Amino acid sequence: MSAVLDNHAPGDHAHDDHHAHAPTGWRRWVYATNHKDIGTMYLVFASTMFLVGGVLAMLIRLELSEPGAQFFSPEFFNQLTTMHGLIMIFGAIMPAFVGFANWMVPLQVGASDMAFARMNNFSFWLLIPAALMLVGGFFMPGGAPATGWTMYAPLSLQMGMSMDSTIFAIHLMGASSIMGSINIIVTILNMRAPGMKLMKMPMFCWAWLITAYLLVAVMPVLAGAVTMTLTDRHFGTSFFNAANGGDPIMYQHIFWFFGHPEVYIMILPAFGIISQVIPAFSRKKLFGYTSMVYAIASIAILSFIVWAHHMFATGMPVTGQLFFMYSTMLIAVPTAVKVFNWTATMWRGSMTFETPMLFAVGFIFVFVIGGFSGLILALAPVDLQLHGTYYVVAHFHYVLVAAALFAMFAGYYYWCPKWTGVMYNETRGKIHFWWSLISFNLAFFPMHFLGLAGMPRRYADYPAQFADLNMIVSIGALLFGLAQVYFFAFVVLPTMRGKGEKAPQNPWEGAEGLEWEVPSPAPFHTFETPPKLDPTATRIIG
Repeated sequence: MSAVLDNHAPGDHAHDDHHAHAPTGWRRWVYATNHKDIGTMYLVFASTMFLVGGVLAMLIRLELSEPGAQFFSPEFFNQLTTMHGLIMIFGAIMPAFVGFANWMVPLQVGASDMAFARMNNFSFWLLIPAALMLVGGFFMPGGAPATGWTMYAPLSLQMGMSMDSTIFAIHLMGASSIMGSINIIVTILNMRAPGMKLMKMPMFCWAWLITAYLLVAVMPVLAGAVTMTLTDRHFGTSFFNAANGGDPIMYQHIFWFFGHPEVYIMILPAFGIISQVIPAFSRKKLFGYTSMVYAIASIAILSFIVWAHHMFATGMPVTGQLFFMYSTMLIAVPTAVKVFNWTATMWRGSMTFETPMLFAVGFIFVFVIGGFSGLILALAPVDLQLHGTYYVVAHFHYVLVAAALFAMFAGYYYWCPKWTGVMYNETRGKIHFWWSLISFNLAFFPMHFLGLAGMPRRYADYPAQFADLNMIVSIGALLFGLAQVYFFAFVVLPTMRGKGEKAPQNPWEGAEGLEWEVPSPAPFHTFETPPKLDPTATRIIG
């Protein structure tokens, strides 16, 4: 517990000033056991990786802005696409949501800290060597892995030494995720304030509880797949080597059994954030709370039986195709329940459109587009035509970039006053929203048409008929990248430095929950004695 910092002798110097038991300088961060500090470190790490992954995306779009070989060799282009995917997923989106969980879960359930404070510190610091090994692949002989982020055999068996460092990095990130998840599960189940029943918890905590179970279930599966790849590479096994009787398709099955729940790991916390923001700015209770909880749980359970929809093109028997097609379409039902509930929450609410709400409404808009394009890809005969095309790239960027990232932005603008104690600049927030929304759609909407016209993905070159749309996409992508640089430079940095008007305890009129019952910025230690809650479990009465 972070309370270990309090165990000083009576005359101890740590109690001399009012910042008692808060370590200072570099030690505060290296030895951090406080959930807020660790949450901040996760968010800073994720932002850094997001910018690194963003630079790779810019290079990809630079190469594709015109047909023909422009700047990079096809091999290097493949390295860029691979590393962009791996860095964004394992280095940016997942750690960012864990940062949100670290900050908000203890505050929302009225706990003093995370359940295992030292393990929390360890799970963060594992990410640093993992990120260095991942990014360091570019500087190794033969360059970074060029397998695509899925690391499919046989390509993964043919790569240079950077493949091994990537496998090790994924192991470390997986271990970090599992430890973080255990922490979240135990904190939510065991450390809630008296009166905080499970069905009274904020939606964000519900989303993270279910996500954490998903993570614990599937990260070992990925570890298994990459370890088998490692033994194939160095120890003479032939799990995936067809020449010696192995099966490269088996790798795909194992990978996607991890990979599909993984995409829900990246979107469920986003659902949680949106379910917090929309009621606050609609000034209404969340419509259909219980159905939302069941919807998240159903999405998580169904995510385990849909994995092979990523593999329609591998020659699956028609029975298998039908099963995976119908089960994939079934996931649309609980997802639609959520969208209807958010819409019903806004219906006849007294809505105001501050930046968090703009991002939340933007989220619903782009997420629905991404959801529908996913439903289209769920149809096996359609997927056979579209699988290797830019239609798929459009689909997953709509649900991951636009949806997961927009939800994070909504969460940042919503909770940043609580984190930093100052208000962000509203005008800049709105500029960031409109700039991001327009440039995102400019970048990724045309990809649907490129895909329908047959432009293959993961290629460094393309026929001349796709040139015009690709130029539009590249301009959109560049503008989207610049919007995020603007966000970090002109919104995040000033708030981190404490520049801006002082934030009240609860800056939002309609926001409810225990996090708004503590001062802004949130003190180093909160809820050291468990708070007494009112019957709604949203206010402290003693």
